[in-house]
Amino acid sequence: MLTYEELTGPERELWNAFPEGRRVDLRTGVPEEDRVTGGDGWGPERTVRAAVIMALLLGANAAQRPGAVGSLSLAGARISGHVDLAGARIEHPLWLEGCWFEQEVNLYGAETRTVAIMGSRVPRLEAGASRIGGRLDLHGTQVEAGPPSSPFHRASTALSLVNAHVAGGIMLNKARLIAPGGWAMAAGGLVVEGGLFCRRGFVADGEIRLLGAQLPGGLFFQGARLERPGPHGATLALDNAVAQTVVCSEGFVSHGTVRLRGAQITDNLTFEGAVLNGSPGDGAGTGPALVAMLMQAADFDFALARRPTGAVDLRGAQVSYLHESAHSWPDVVELDGFVYGSIKTAETDGERREAVSGPAAVSRRVEWIRRSPGYSPQPYEQLAAWYRKVGHDDDARRVLLAKQRHRRRTLSPAARAWGHLLDATVGYGYRPWLAGVWLLALILLGTTAFDTDTPTPVKRGEGAPFQPLVYTLDLLIPIGGLGQRTAWYWTDDTLQWLAYSLIALGWILTTAVIAGVTRTLQKN
Repeated sequence: MLTYEELTGPERELWNAFPEGRRVDLRTGVPEEDRVTGGDGWGPERTVRAAVIMALLLGANAAQRPGAVGSLSLAGARISGHVDLAGARIEHPLWLEGCWFEQEVNLYGAETRTVAIMGSRVPRLEAGASRIGGRLDLHGTQVEAGPPSSPFHRASTALSLVNAHVAGGIMLNKARLIAPGGWAMAAGGLVVEGGLFCRRGFVADGEIRLLGAQLPGGLFFQGARLERPGPHGATLALDNAVAQTVVCSEGFVSHGTVRLRGAQITDNLTFEGAVLNGSPGDGAGTGPALVAMLMQAADFDFALARRPTGAVDLRGAQVSYLHESAHSWPDVVELDGFVYGSIKTAETDGERREAVSGPAAVSRRVEWIRRSPGYSPQPYEQLAAWYRKVGHDDDARRVLLAKQRHRRRTLSPAARAWGHLLDATVGYGYRPWLAGVWLLALILLGTTAFDTDTPTPVKRGEGAPFQPLVYTLDLLIPIGGLGQRTAWYWTDDTLQWLAYSLIALGWILTTAVIAGVTRTLQKN
């Protein structure tokens, strides 16, 4: 147990100030001398032992002054030794600013009020399973990872908040979390009621790991930079997390995979103006830029600043509103099972807003779907359903026709040939007017050709006079008859073969019409 006589000058000053909550500022006022990066060179006049801080927080000088609230408030100090408060119950706020720590800070399993370590340098901060009744404020602080904390952890960790509960917010604005190839923040199971803020210059070298986190106050990454991925290629992992909102905008940059598998975002998820670069692959190109399988969000803004360098995986995701731009989609987009209620295209770089409907708009949407590897009918059906919902049935038919053409590539040669025939004659039933065009062309061909000669009657003196138009119609109509086809025949081989051909084409055209219309009626 420390005694007052054993304390150094700075430590006695801190000891005396603690009951009144007064700040002890050991800074010189000279910027060059107060830079935290040079804290290892600060002498005894600016050094406070970790043991003194621990003793005060654990009640060594608990005498309160009337009208004052005790707290530990210290600025510009070099903290020597290991601040180990694991499992402690701390009744006083901790305010440290511009301090340089020799060793890590351990708050594992502690119960405490507000913890503020701002503008400082900490080798590592362990706060797993802690209960913080106020906020955790690391504004402008650099937290650096050491070696793996145990044989069971293969990756080094800078900031550990696994299964922690923070009643207020976590402030990481302008902070730097340094864990190259490891976990800049390991926070699986974290609960933050007041929001997690990583804005205005926040930088992470390593993975931000928030698996299963509960963030009712939201997650904010405006202007943040995630420099390098962790051991699994991700810079941000929010698998199965629940958040009110997730904001990765205003210059947000990720040089690795942003992973949102199974995440539930009750309000908006935005990447407006963000840059998503996939992680370097293992000899097979760039890894995915965004993996959001089974993700749910009310409003999904994916109007990026430029196209992602890696794939975007939205399989099984569900959003009510999808906002996109010309820069949203990379060469590979996984869309199987992706469900959305509405699509809105944002203007980019002064471009005019794209029309919602029309052949050009449909072509762009279909091209978007075809960036998905292989063939899947669901993305086409989803897009067609959206067009029907907004009252553009013609565009819905264009999408479904594109679906059949894509599907045709996966069929056998015989099935592909039949598909080409259905496409050319009736557009797979989505363009029935094509049958009328073919019928009119064949009628003109037959009428013109048969008008050049006179056929021979089967029975002289019987039947109606020869009419080229009626004769052609009789050949093309496979069922029933108009009395012309059976009453006349040709001695001219060319015209006779033309008659045979028109009969065959009539059957083919009728079969195609029935097949196409039946397909359409069944789908509807």
